Amino acid sequence: MIFKLDKKKIIYILVFIIGIIVSSKVSAQDVANGSATANVQAALAIVATQDLQFGSVFQGVAKSVANNDAAAAGIFTITGEASAGISAYMTLPQYIATATGDDRMNIAFQTTDLSIDSTLNADPSAFGDGWLDVDPNNIPNGLVIGSDLVSHTMLFLGGRVLPSVDQSAGAYSGNIIVTVAYNGN
Repeated sequence: MIFKLDKKKIIYILVFIIGIIVSSKVSAQDVANGSATANVQAALAIVATQDLQFGSVFQGVAKSVANNDAAAAGIFTITGEASAGISAYMTLPQYIATATGDDRMNIAFQTTDLSIDSTLNADPSAFGDGWLDVDPNNIPNGLVIGSDLVSHTMLFLGGRVLPSVDQSAGAYSGNIIVTVAYNGN
C-alpha cells in the first residue's frame, strides 16, 4: 500500500516536525533575576574645633605655636565612616590681617607643623597614632577616618607669625581652609 501525500499534508507534517524541534530548544532555556545594591556610607564632615591661637605678640618678635600645644594649636575634627580612606588638603594663609584690612602680618608654616591623629585622642599634647610632624602643605596619602571602631580623625596645626618692627596694634586673623573628600580606598 502506497500512501500518496499531497502538498498540504506535507506542509502540515513539516510544520509539526519543526514545532517539535523548536519547542524542545525553548524548554532548555531559563531566566534569572539579580539585583543591584549599594550602601551609602556616613557623610564626611570637618569642623575647626580650635583656632590656631598666637595670643599676644610684640612688634618685631616672631612667635611660634607647636602642633602639640593643647591650648594654642589649631584643631580640626574630621568625622565620617570608620576606616574609610580620605584625601585632605589645606589652604594656608600667607598673612593674617586686621578686620579692616589696614595692616597684615606674615604667617608661616613649616614642614613639621601638622600632626594627624587617627585615635580617639583630641588632645594634641597626647598624640595617639597616625602621622606626627608632617608638612601641612603636603598632607600624606593613605589617610583614613579613625579605625574600625573610631569614626573621626584629628588634625593638629602649629605655625609661626612674624610681626614687623612697626606692626600696627590690634587683632589679626586669617582663614585656614581644610578640604576633605572620600577617595574610595
